[in-house]
Amino acid sequence: MSAEQTKSAITNCAEDIRRRIAKKKKPSLKFPRRTLSNVTYDAEEGYFKLKKGRITRTLTYNTVKTFAQTLRMMALSKEAIDSDEEVTKREAYYVSKNWDEARFEEQPESDTVMEDIEALFAVNREQLGFIPEEKGGEVAGELVVIDRNRITGRRVEIDCTQFGSGAYSVPISVEELQFRTEAEFVLVIETAGMFQRLNNHAFWQDANCILVSMGGVPTRACRRFVRRLSEENDMPVYAFVDGDPYGYGNIYRTLKVGSGNAAHINEFFCVPAARFLGVTPDDVEKYDLPTHPLTETDIKRAKDLIKNDPFFRHHKPWQRAIKRMLKMGVRVEQQAFAKHSLNYVLESYLPEKLENVDKFLP
Repeated sequence: MSAEQTKSAITNCAEDIRRRIAKKKKPSLKFPRRTLSNVTYDAEEGYFKLKKGRITRTLTYNTVKTFAQTLRMMALSKEAIDSDEEVTKREAYYVSKNWDEARFEEQPESDTVMEDIEALFAVNREQLGFIPEEKGGEVAGELVVIDRNRITGRRVEIDCTQFGSGAYSVPISVEELQFRTEAEFVLVIETAGMFQRLNNHAFWQDANCILVSMGGVPTRACRRFVRRLSEENDMPVYAFVDGDPYGYGNIYRTLKVGSGNAAHINEFFCVPAARFLGVTPDDVEKYDLPTHPLTETDIKRAKDLIKNDPFFRHHKPWQRAIKRMLKMGVRVEQQAFAKHSLNYVLESYLPEKLENVDKFLP
């Protein structure tokens, strides 16, 4: 949706509310129900899609504050679009301090209303003029990112092999970027420490790949960057994360198919081409890795993935892997390979795994 279309949708919604009030009728807004129980997964589509569940928010005595906050946030979005400005999520929270009784007490409240508006208009927050605070991830390897200078408009080429011990930081918005690469695949990595080890030893050079640090659950910008990089250059994406329920069900699952909470935008902010390289329960035994016992939270999360998550329910190999992890009763971290040597992961583990990509989990 273009900026003008987004602004028009906001204006039309506000006008409809004004008409209903003029007729002395209670105005209401219908939002998609953003929960895992209201999403469906189709392997051919490759991402979580919303089903038809809706929540109706009607203006009543009990909802007047939230209703007013929603309208004020919509007005702030229209103002941002009109002035071609970007408003951070944190700034939006502080702007509300001028809204008298409609102000937000804590930022999670404003974040939730912002996400409601995204879902209401089926757009992402960047189209509404809102941007996150968090970084988009770090990148190193065989890639030239083509950006532009925001002041002069001139084209800027950024060589991701030339950052020494550092790395290129993915910007908050990646839609205007272009790419030039001859890499064979993208390796996305959960932890900054593991990314740094691989980058320090130029693993990307030996493997002819692009390294991307997710830094935990990947941000929207990181996912969109990897998605565009993969699709526009026809490259596979391999994920290297900790072998635990959080790594599987939050980090990898969010990368590959998105989340229930953001199902209205998963189509654009997930990487269906991603495959799971490791760490797997099989790796624990094959490489004799040190482990930690599963906590009660781990066990609950793992059982929930098997029972309720549409992605893991669809893929039997994942069901088997998680059940095996539960039977073993342990979790494992990426850094566990250091038991053998600090560079074992790049000298032995990754090269061995990359010779058998057909055996990766989906």
